[in-house]
Amino acid sequence: MKPGRTISLTPGKRVLFLTKDADLIRRQLRGELDLRMEDLRVEDLMDDVNTDAMTPAWACFDHRPEDIARNAYAGITVGGERLFPEGSLMAGGFEVVASGYRKGVGSSRETAVQAEKWSGIRIAIATSFAPIHARNNVSQGVLMGDHAMLRRLQAGEGLPLDEFTRRSDPITRLVVEHGGLFPFTKAYARGEVAFPPPDTGPRPMTIAEKILARHRIGAAGESWVKPGDAVPVRVDGGYSHEFTTAQVDYFLEQEHGPGYRLANPARFAVFEDHLIYADGVPRMAPFAAKIQELRDRQRAFQRKTGVLDFSAIAGVSPGICHSVARERIIEPGDLVQATDSHTCMGGSLNALAYGVGATEYAALVHSGFTFVEVPESIRFELRGELPAGVTAKDVMLHILANHARRQETLDRVMEFGGPGLRALSPDERATLANMATECSAKAGVVEADEAMIAWILARRPGAKAEAFRAKVVAADPGAEYAGGVHVVDLSSLRPMVATPGDPARGIPSDPTNGALVDELGDVPIDIAYGGSCTAGKEADLDMYAAVMREALAAGKRVKEGVAFYIQFGSQSVEEYARGRGHVDVFERTGVTVIRPGCGACIGCGPGVSTTREQVTVSAINRNYQNRSGPGRLYLASPLTVAASAVAGRIVAYREGMFG
Repeated sequence: MKPGRTISLTPGKRVLFLTKDADLIRRQLRGELDLRMEDLRVEDLMDDVNTDAMTPAWACFDHRPEDIARNAYAGITVGGERLFPEGSLMAGGFEVVASGYRKGVGSSRETAVQAEKWSGIRIAIATSFAPIHARNNVSQGVLMGDHAMLRRLQAGEGLPLDEFTRRSDPITRLVVEHGGLFPFTKAYARGEVAFPPPDTGPRPMTIAEKILARHRIGAAGESWVKPGDAVPVRVDGGYSHEFTTAQVDYFLEQEHGPGYRLANPARFAVFEDHLIYADGVPRMAPFAAKIQELRDRQRAFQRKTGVLDFSAIAGVSPGICHSVARERIIEPGDLVQATDSHTCMGGSLNALAYGVGATEYAALVHSGFTFVEVPESIRFELRGELPAGVTAKDVMLHILANHARRQETLDRVMEFGGPGLRALSPDERATLANMATECSAKAGVVEADEAMIAWILARRPGAKAEAFRAKVVAADPGAEYAGGVHVVDLSSLRPMVATPGDPARGIPSDPTNGALVDELGDVPIDIAYGGSCTAGKEADLDMYAAVMREALAAGKRVKEGVAFYIQFGSQSVEEYARGRGHVDVFERTGVTVIRPGCGACIGCGPGVSTTREQVTVSAINRNYQNRSGPGRLYLASPLTVAASAVAGRIVAYREGMFG
């Protein structure tokens, strides 16, 4: 593309409207119906079209985009059947796809954009886009516009390319004008691209702004940035896993040849964690060969590049990448990018960490730097202390229901601080940072204190506290928060449960008895799952164990007919749990214990539902349709999950409830 180019609809090509009416989509796919934006309201279009629906986990076992595209939107089902048959988007002759609010929420998987692009889509229309998904569109050269622009396009008007980039920073505009990230980076390397440095002068900054200012390339001495500034920045590190590495390798070979080299391989890593239990899931059996190819390609990538190796040994994973990176790699003040949306968990260590797509990651590991638009921030000031039975997971479900649904967190960095934060353990703070991505935020970053420093030191033999203290970043007095400063009174919160389909559908428990989540009614369960990066930490294992110890003392165990799975986030968490006697309690009360790794959270391990009728209560981070099997999945805290496993229905935990 070139600046000044006019964008028009191609004669004979079509617009696909992702309507809430499934029959209208079927008729469009069959070629029986061509809709116009003037015939629809934005409210008629699907909101929160998530990347798991666009390309479910099994569709990502292919790493070539042209193969992935055949299963575009395979995760959208009606009555258990695919709404989009295989190859239907590709065969429909569409070049524009239109939806409602928050297009592309969920996982960072760039495959969602690739599935559309390689099916012929060149323009995505939505009211708003999730931040990682928007970056992936830019990286792949897919234009983004709104519904008013679509009306004009369908009326036959040609729109200047500038209209698609008018809200973008200068670097993003250049990337779009070059047709994507790889063409842009090649032009930049040849010296064909230049952009003015930001002229921001001294100003109070948020934590995220200060981290980006410290990492800005080309800054002489002290530097300041403000939201909207476009800056090249040095990246301290990152990682990929076997779900994504093969595509990173594929793109690097396509762009730089098989002999490519990375700029700083010692700062980056690969993890074998996401598909470690996929072989044991019956519905994954048809993909066994593809899964093994992903593992093999990652190991070959590691040998070729020399990045840090966290491969499984004798079939046992070191742990989930986000958990292990937090334990062993990330430091305060770091800027970290990785190929997974829950990279933001690293923000619990006072770092700026967030997920990127495979294209963006390939470009940054090759060069050692990347380009960013400085994001706005929103601050959550925590005050008071959580009541008994209430956890950080409940805090996040509260924020999702009361702030994320109003889009206050959209594409902003969520900064957590205040006196109430000190009452939360470092593991509970990690839950806050981890679930920032569920809020469609850019990242989550947490204020530092001595408890955080001590947590790091306990896991880094030989490390010095002074070195970490020197890297700590604090917001300046008077820093500006475009999203506002929101006080969260921890003492007023209650256990929350999010109903199936969206983590923002949180319902608090009834304050009159504290046990039943009465608004839900009586919800019997088939599966309880405790694990994932969100809920497989030491503090989470303590919570599961506290409930099950109380049940054991009362002569109770997991309810007959319920399967309760607990999975460790890392090997160090497993060692901790065994050393505390937790595992013995779990085994005596009928809990199935699973060794470290991902699994049910992405539909690739024990704890996945197998029928639409099954009901799961889970401590994972998101509950989109079909993400963890075809059944109905409720989100809750570790305490609620364990209590529900014993009760056989969804209940909120209270001390002495089994007596």
